Amino acid sequence: MISIATIVSLLALGGVAGFLAGLLGIGGGMLMVPFLMMIFATVGIPDEHLVKVAIATSLATILFTSMSSVRAHWRAGAIRWPVVATLTPGIILGAMIGARLAGYVPSQWLELFFAVFVSYSATQMLRGKSPAKADGEPAEHLPSRASQVTMGGVIGILSSLVGAGGGFLTVPYLTSRGVRIQNAIATSAACGFPIAASAAVGYVWAGWGLHLAPATFGYIYLPGLVLVSIVSVLSAPYGARTAHRMPVAKLKRGFACMLYALSAYMLYRGLTAH
Repeated sequence: MISIATIVSLLALGGVAGFLAGLLGIGGGMLMVPFLMMIFATVGIPDEHLVKVAIATSLATILFTSMSSVRAHWRAGAIRWPVVATLTPGIILGAMIGARLAGYVPSQWLELFFAVFVSYSATQMLRGKSPAKADGEPAEHLPSRASQVTMGGVIGILSSLVGAGGGFLTVPYLTSRGVRIQNAIATSAACGFPIAASAAVGYVWAGWGLHLAPATFGYIYLPGLVLVSIVSVLSAPYGARTAHRMPVAKLKRGFACMLYALSAYMLYRGLTAH
């Protein structure tokens, strides 16, 4: 039986994660995975599967959060749909591969990978510079279709390994190609749905037959999925609207600082908790 404290914790996490999904285009996954691990430890999920259940549940919630945040970004006219269409085939294949791979990787390796890669992503976000046009606007220089499909595969694999909607990689990738950060965030949010759908299926498949705890479906913890999604869907549009009012520099600093903090936590856990 899930406790009142667990219900409240999941609802609060959903509110914050949804807001960040809209604000930063990250699906909230980078915030959710460490906190879901803390919460799920109290509901009887074995420690050796904790990070995988947190990742899978985080990805499943992005199915709902992304729809809410994408609607708000679409109304603002910020989504680059041709880019979404080009990245999606690679994303679907990569997310499925990553989820299946995660089923075989020891939990400690996943936690350490989470820490190292997220820290790297934060650094790249702070260091990245977009070329400028004469009028001061960034000059877009997107690569060939084949290169974008390949990048979609990389985004899909890495997203499914760390439980995020791909914004931690998609946003820096697009801004490094000269896409304005507001458009990059909106486009990343749209890419979150195919990432989440494909990875969620992969994690159900990878965890099929395991008896982790009551109310689990593969590696997905269903009460967590429902409670987080309910609130995150409501809060995501507020984050999306805020994103279009904030300066670029503040968005980048906020994004990077959050990634560094979560990286430190997962590094500590990966080195000490097993």
